[in-house]
Parts: sequence; structure tokens; C-alpha cells
Amino acid sequence: MSRSERSPLLLAGLLAAAGVAHFAAPRSFDATIPRGLPGTPRTWTYASGAAELALAVGLAAPRTRKAAALATAAFFVGVFPANVKMAADWRHRPTPQKAAAFGRLPLQVPLVLWARGVARNAEGRS
Repeated sequence: MSRSERSPLLLAGLLAAAGVAHFAAPRSFDATIPRGLPGTPRTWTYASGAAELALAVGLAAPRTRKAAALATAAFFVGVFPANVKMAADWRHRPTPQKAAAFGRLPLQVPLVLWARGVARNAEGRS
């Protein structure tokens, strides 16, 4: 299996793992939900987890891969405010936790680019 064939499956695996984590340990995700959003943090946690699982399924299937990859890129942009909130909330924590929270912020860029690359490689393959 070539690298370009593995890439969407690896991205799907990442999203599936994150989606499962939202349901397995929702409390840690609830804390990252920006307060200005309507509804409860738990609703947003579950909705985000369900979205990640749906995106993972879409990425795994060649017929839906391009659309799912583009939606994944948008999803990564959309959850960025939660990562910013986490970094702000953790700014007074011990250095390793603070570093992890702030280190997540620039990681959104390669994730978005990865999803866009999967979409680009899926073009013309249906």
C-alpha cells in the first residue's frame, strides 16, 4: 500500500480515535467548549465526537473521501477556538501541561493541510 493510499486511512484512524475519546471521557472535552456557544458543553462534546466518527467513515470510503476530507479540513478549523480556550485555561498549570495545550495550537495547520491533501489526492477517483 502506497503512502497516498495509507494517508486517508491514517487520518480516518486519528479521527475515529478522537471521536471514541469524546464518548469514553467526555468530561475532559466539556472543559474545552467555549462558554458562548448555546446548549450544554456535553451536547457539543457528543456532537463533536459524532462528527469525528462520521468524518472517519467518510474518509475510509473511496467514494466519499474527497467530500469527507474537505469537511475534515473545515472541522479542524472549526474546533480551533476550543483549542485556544484550552490553552488559555491551562496557562497557569504546570509547564508540561501548559506546553501541551499551547503546542496543540500550531498542530491545527498540518492537520488542515493533511485533510486538504487527502481531498486533492482523491480527485478523479470515484
